[in-house]
Amino acid sequence: MIRTTDYHTAGEPFRIVTEGVPPIPGATVADRREVAEGAAGVQHVRRLLCQEPRGHADMYGGFLVPPDDAGAHLGVLFWHKDGFSTACGHGTIALGTWAVESGRVTAEPDGLTEVIVDVPSGRVAARVRCARGAVQEVTFRNVAAWVQERGVEVITRRGALRIDLAWGGAYYACVRAADAGLAVTAAHYSELIATGREIRDALNAGGVAVHPADARLSGVYGTIFTDDLGSTAAGPHQRNVTVFADGEVDRSPCGSGSSARAAVLAADGRLGPGQTLRHDSIVDTSFRVAVVGSQQAHGRPAVITEIQGAAYRTGEHVFVLDPRDPVGTGFVLR
Repeated sequence: MIRTTDYHTAGEPFRIVTEGVPPIPGATVADRREVAEGAAGVQHVRRLLCQEPRGHADMYGGFLVPPDDAGAHLGVLFWHKDGFSTACGHGTIALGTWAVESGRVTAEPDGLTEVIVDVPSGRVAARVRCARGAVQEVTFRNVAAWVQERGVEVITRRGALRIDLAWGGAYYACVRAADAGLAVTAAHYSELIATGREIRDALNAGGVAVHPADARLSGVYGTIFTDDLGSTAAGPHQRNVTVFADGEVDRSPCGSGSSARAAVLAADGRLGPGQTLRHDSIVDTSFRVAVVGSQQAHGRPAVITEIQGAAYRTGEHVFVLDPRDPVGTGFVLR
């Protein structure tokens, strides 16, 4: 039996597995991710929960693991239909909510409670705001974000596109949807997926997304298409969709991707101190993103970002696999 508590953050699912995962050894969460990739029993559980009929091609979740040290409350391995990712902002928001709602972390009924989470790309901090004992929202401080490359040309079937490559816990290729003749709408869903895959594959073939400190974090994870909706006194307003892994589509505005976008906008002078990026998703949900500091990261100028959103519990489940079931761990239909 595999027990889970499911949430959605701004429309994107996050399945927290609380029981039924084989032990995953490792000194750090990053080490455990590497082990999990090659562990047949762990992959069996991931496929069972992610693939149909128990999941779907855009399912997302996480395995709870011990943190790197006593400085964090918990660790997590983020997973999707194609494997394990290095970061997940919407998952961090869901985990902060779950940690408080489940009693894993004792919270102030009125005020802020910090939940520290170790993820493969580093340590993140989620501030959970409660009122009258109920979680209202979560703001998490991400790992340092930076712009790695500007204006990289990628040839696609929709023409030559200029890409900004940025890190926000994973590498993201940022491109204006209009440059590809597209818009961030459900009507362009299939073309966004196809073009996002093209961009990712071309950049990975070119080897531009190399992490300066840990090769396990290298490679383009997602393509972020943006529609610019202008700016107000509060800051820029954009709609985006992130096509990640092998053609999955983030229903939320993408937490770690929002951090990468903030790094690009800060470098452009469009997101400064005291301003907030309103980042909308393809399903019209929103995150609020702010740059709260700057530093050097691996010899590069980097920014510290905070992303605000809310997660809601959708169910609790006990999953089983009948040994007579010919479908087994399931299938992916895209």
